[in-house]
Amino acid sequence: MDSDDDISRANRAKRGSPYLNTDQAAAYLKISGRLLRRLRRAGKGPVFRLHSRFVQYHIDDLDAWSEAQAVGGKRHD
Repeated sequence: MDSDDDISRANRAKRGSPYLNTDQAAAYLKISGRLLRRLRRAGKGPVFRLHSRFVQYHIDDLDAWSEAQAVGGKRHD
């Protein structure tokens, strides 16, 4: 799937719902869906939820995980 389309879908989802599917969450984080799936299986990715059998990521959890990945430099709070 085209990444611009995923980003567009992620932006629309963000306005309507705080939950994103794996491809939308990957586009939001600017990583591949394949990498996000690999991180999830390894237990190293963002917190996710299972809604029925569907993996969903809350935008706040994606932001928190991204912030925790910060390396070096000073944090500006």
